[in-house]
Amino acid sequence: MPLKVNEIFYSIQGESSYAGRPCVFVRLTGCNLRCSYCDTQYAYDEGRLIEIDDIYQTINGYSCPLVEITGGEPLMQQQTPDIVHHLIETGHKVLVETNGSLDINKVDERCVRIMDIKCPSSGEQRHNDLGNIDRLTSTDEVKFVIGDQEDYDFAKSILQSYPQLLERNIVVHFSPVFGKIEPQVLAKWIMQDCLDVRLQIQLHKIIWDPDLRGV
Repeated sequence: MPLKVNEIFYSIQGESSYAGRPCVFVRLTGCNLRCSYCDTQYAYDEGRLIEIDDIYQTINGYSCPLVEITGGEPLMQQQTPDIVHHLIETGHKVLVETNGSLDINKVDERCVRIMDIKCPSSGEQRHNDLGNIDRLTSTDEVKFVIGDQEDYDFAKSILQSYPQLLERNIVVHFSPVFGKIEPQVLAKWIMQDCLDVRLQIQLHKIIWDPDLRGV
């Protein structure tokens, strides 16, 4: 059964602890959220059905061991766990970027699940499945996209309410909303509070035009 794919491309990983590494991206079509700052709205509906074997062939053509399955929201498609499992079994390192509203245990725990926890300015905070926090493993990562002080305070409150995030050495990223809050402002807040988190800058938006697709 095919997946609906928005694009498959080869680029430099721009986010997560894998930032800077060459990576093959498989962007799936469809998302159940509509975040205010979304920079991939074109993935809401645009895409075409591609057979799974053809997806593997395209990925293998890049000869790159690192693959990210993203969206949209990749966990919306029933076949996503199958492709993740196959890629892991064939020797790939697999990242899955998810918005945190769906059960992350749908996919193989051997992949790196990079999970958003939505802050208030996203407009989608109510859709956070905070039960996912207990489903995370030490190889998974969490991301808070922060647009203002309220978002920052919310993210801090989650860290206080769920100390297991840091106790289990799960990497936590604080990422400024591009074009809304300056990275140095967020850096200052993190330093003032001595938070054990990583300031994440979207590297691909620095290297290339931030509106460019497929990079």
